[in-house]
Amino acid sequence: MSETLLNRLLRSKSTDKQNADKNSLLIIWVTVIAAIFLAVYISINYYFPIYPDQMIRYIGLGIILLGIVLRIAAVLSLGKFFTVDVTIREDHKLKKDGVYKYLRHPSYFASLLSFIGFGLSINSWPGLILIVIAVMAVFIFRIKIEEKILIGQFGDEYLDYKKNTKGIIPFIY
Repeated sequence: MSETLLNRLLRSKSTDKQNADKNSLLIIWVTVIAAIFLAVYISINYYFPIYPDQMIRYIGLGIILLGIVLRIAAVLSLGKFFTVDVTIREDHKLKKDGVYKYLRHPSYFASLLSFIGFGLSINSWPGLILIVIAVMAVFIFRIKIEEKILIGQFGDEYLDYKKNTKGIIPFIY
């Protein structure tokens, strides 16, 4: 629901640079929906549990909620420069403080965290692996599009920022 709300409220405006998205938002939605259905199907029809106790489902739910809260925080931190489609806003400034000091794409990290929670909540190793690989693949695809636009807009400032911060996974990538 939170993603649907963001999708409706935080799209680019006609005054923003247009046609930068390359349909990546649609690709994300299709991939995520397909991966969710497939992960649930696998978890129902093939039993490879992560943990034999039902507690794992509650832990997964907690991680989903943590991811949602962190995503909302990242969106609010970016403020008027956040859109669900790739664009550069009028008077766009490069955000390098707050959580953006540590990660270039904290909202993707938060979403990934929610999907990890989802994989745990269905208590399925194959489902967890499928959802994480699918989501990471489309996020990396989208990040490449975003970073090309950001380099075009901010040049060396973004390249320097990129050298000093991780992309989506703290301390790793």
